[in-house]
Amino acid sequence: MTLCVAASILTKREKEVFDWLIVGKSTYDIAQVLGISEKTVRNHISNGIQKLGVKGRAQAIVELLRLGEINL
Repeated sequence: MTLCVAASILTKREKEVFDWLIVGKSTYDIAQVLGISEKTVRNHISNGIQKLGVKGRAQAIVELLRLGEINL
């Protein structure tokens, strides 16, 4: 018997960034909390949007919620 585990769409860090986005944190706030630059935060958001094939942060969040990748 083979156990199949679904791979996450987002990396751990991308998920952290989106988790902060859904609670209303700004790019600046997320950068401060995670100890990374705002540019890096934007890159993580951009990567997530691209992986999901959506057009913006709001659509990405909706899709991630639908897929069960993040929770409210």
